[in-house]
Amino acid sequence: MKSQDNNSFFSRRSFLRQSACASLGITGVVNTLAHLRLVNSALAQTTPAGGYKALVVLFLFGGNDSNNLLIPRRTHGSYEQYKTARGVLKILDSNDPAYVAGQPASIPLTGGGADYGTHPAAGGIADLFNSGELAFVANVGTLVHPTTRAQYNAGTVPLPPQLFSHSDQQVQWQSSVPDQPFSRGWGGRVADLLASQGHAQGQVSLSVSLAGINSLQVADQEVQYAVTPEGAIPLAGYSNASGPYGAALNTDGTYKTSLTGKRLKAFDDITNHTYQHLLDDDHAKVVKRARANEGLIGAALTAAATSGVDFDAQFANAQSPLGDQLKSIAKLIAGRVSLGNSRQIFFASIGGFDTHQDQLDAQNNLLGELGNSLKAFNETLKALGVNDNVVTITHSDFTRTLTPNGQDAATAGSDHGWGGHQIVLGGPVNGGQIYGSFPSLALGAGLDAGSSNRGRWIPTTSVDQYAAVSANWLGVDANYLADIFPNLSRFENPFGGSANLGFL
Repeated sequence: MKSQDNNSFFSRRSFLRQSACASLGITGVVNTLAHLRLVNSALAQTTPAGGYKALVVLFLFGGNDSNNLLIPRRTHGSYEQYKTARGVLKILDSNDPAYVAGQPASIPLTGGGADYGTHPAAGGIADLFNSGELAFVANVGTLVHPTTRAQYNAGTVPLPPQLFSHSDQQVQWQSSVPDQPFSRGWGGRVADLLASQGHAQGQVSLSVSLAGINSLQVADQEVQYAVTPEGAIPLAGYSNASGPYGAALNTDGTYKTSLTGKRLKAFDDITNHTYQHLLDDDHAKVVKRARANEGLIGAALTAAATSGVDFDAQFANAQSPLGDQLKSIAKLIAGRVSLGNSRQIFFASIGGFDTHQDQLDAQNNLLGELGNSLKAFNETLKALGVNDNVVTITHSDFTRTLTPNGQDAATAGSDHGWGGHQIVLGGPVNGGQIYGSFPSLALGAGLDAGSSNRGRWIPTTSVDQYAAVSANWLGVDANYLADIFPNLSRFENPFGGSANLGFL
């Protein structure tokens, strides 16, 4: 697996980046959030929004070629342009005279997407769209300012640095502030604000990741908590056939008199000690917090098992790494009382989208896994009765060039692009619609970045606008959105006007 395809695994580099860059800061954002902490007493007088809400951010690492995720049909004015420019990567409308029976064809969408189809392997996505539970947001990407092709070519507006770099664009999507050194993720800033407003009543962080440490959930106060699809990772060396800590603890939670039990008691005594050295003391607190959170996650999973929902059966058609992540998130939502928070931000991911070659085969597998997993997740939330409380949104490094990089359908792929189409899913979503602005597919037209005419779409919707809609739904008041997304004012209001981002 290419390292850029999965930016979520904890590594020495990511640890150093997060610990060192924390001191650099995004000056405006850090100062604003510091100010918010000073006025906590005022915020506490505002009653938090009632009920439970969870946001799931799903990152498609590697740069999903969304030109074959949301595809114009023959009735769309750009269909012939799509056919010509897409070359050997094109997916035809079955009503096209050139279509040959047995070839893959786009799956028709209905409602507000009647002029579009989706990838033939993404039947789950088509079903969700056509049932009004899923929508697309077209041509979203990292932006510093609104940008036209003329401005791009003339260099008259600032651009996100390292536009076509996996690692840079992954971080910029997760921070939403491409023109500043990374300090905090937009999800982390949302979590900090919501926690200050009383939505973090439990001991577990508002930010839980099923895909390792990530940039989106880096925060000032709400430290992200990473678990595996099987649950929290227990301390090694204390388990046996009866489960975690079975070799060290009795069923009532007391320590066994065995050497293993005594060793665990000694370990707990060390971490419960108060240290004079601040670093030692804080390290002990981290370990204590992890042990406490482990118990709470375990309690949530136990509660999920009594919910009456058969999670394995629900995900029978989505037995995959992504399906396992979303199944675990569904379980944690089912056991949300044990976690104790009225708001939760989850992070999940799927890698492998860096399709410079063999794209047709690769996307069959990737988009099949994505569609089946999203459909299973949606059906599970409905079975739990919480679908109206959960929204899922996708991120990806960038889309890819409309033009292929070869002439052999068996080996060709596409290269790094810019703006791409994203998915939003859930009961609160105004589904069955295409939001934002679908780009002109004429090469060299106003939305094609640069002079190479390869179909690199300049985004017409910024990450700020796209993410702000979800943050607002989660409970961030419109008056505080500028604190979370400091560049938001540079773009059109996402909640009105031609921006057309009313997907929630």
